[in-house]
Amino acid sequence: MIAPYLLFFFAALGAFNGLALAAYLLLRRPATPAQRWLAVLILVISIRTGKSVLFYFYPEIPRPILQVGLTACFLIGPCLLGFVRAWADPVGERTRMDGRWVAGLLAIAVGYGLIFPYASHPEMWGRALWGVISYGWLAWMLLALGVYLRAVRAEGAQAAGDGLDRGHVAAVIAGVAVVWLAYYTAGLTSYIVGALSFSLVLYLGGIVLLARRKARVAAEPYQDRKITPDQAQADLQSLHRLMTEEALYTDARLSLARVARRLNMPPARLSQLLNDNHKTAFKPYLMQLRVEAAKRLLCAPDPLGMEQVAEASGFLSMSTFYSSFKKVEGMTPAAWRQARQAGGIDS
Repeated sequence: MIAPYLLFFFAALGAFNGLALAAYLLLRRPATPAQRWLAVLILVISIRTGKSVLFYFYPEIPRPILQVGLTACFLIGPCLLGFVRAWADPVGERTRMDGRWVAGLLAIAVGYGLIFPYASHPEMWGRALWGVISYGWLAWMLLALGVYLRAVRAEGAQAAGDGLDRGHVAAVIAGVAVVWLAYYTAGLTSYIVGALSFSLVLYLGGIVLLARRKARVAAEPYQDRKITPDQAQADLQSLHRLMTEEALYTDARLSLARVARRLNMPPARLSQLLNDNHKTAFKPYLMQLRVEAAKRLLCAPDPLGMEQVAEASGFLSMSTFYSSFKKVEGMTPAAWRQARQAGGIDS
């Protein structure tokens, strides 16, 4: 007799904890795009899970609640893709419009629900629509996995500024896949397995995260200590010397881990050095070096083409070159060169 109550407790608690975690991530500062996408992803899964719990234990719940749950389920895949894309592009060069197209999908889902509400058209929200949502969810997951693998191969997405590394992102993708599989196979098991799988993934993820954090603290006892000014100055000089003498920034796939290895220090210490003692993160620091190199090339007596300047400065693509240069100088490289030639810019 106690088994149904345990099922309800763990499934409902998982949905509630998911909502609480989503709220925490949305309110936590500083917030990165990847963090906000993760919060929205957890939110829609929690809504979907909460609807499942209510429907399993109280089948006569109002149909608008079922409609809300299916609408949230429709958005899980797009939100997962948005999260992975934001992690792979922390500067936001290619992902600024992602929020708009997901908002467009939400508008389509809400519009469909207003025109064909579940209460009046239950047959339209039945097996056929669920099939579209389920296979669409799978397609979005495969797209997200493709983006993740491409970013890993490029070695350009080490972290999104909030501690999200490759392992974290892979765990999110795997967790969403587990939840999808649980719902997809519900006909062979039980509908409540989908909600329970989310609870399992949520709690297991929390346990693993805490364990990794403790291990990292044990492995890197310096991380909670401030670097002394003298040591910071020496380390920064070594960093600048490495960058200027060997021009490491010209490698378009340069990573924080690789620079840290060259300096014979853990990546976390290099990140701390830049953030605490240079008041910048690794990616903005690298972008500044590349823009300065591009400016020198743009001033050269023998002018180079923009593609040559971008490649020689270490930019992976022309779009990255233009967006980074404009972010630092407030104008495009061509406009900067023209302004300098006209005497409007000194350096």
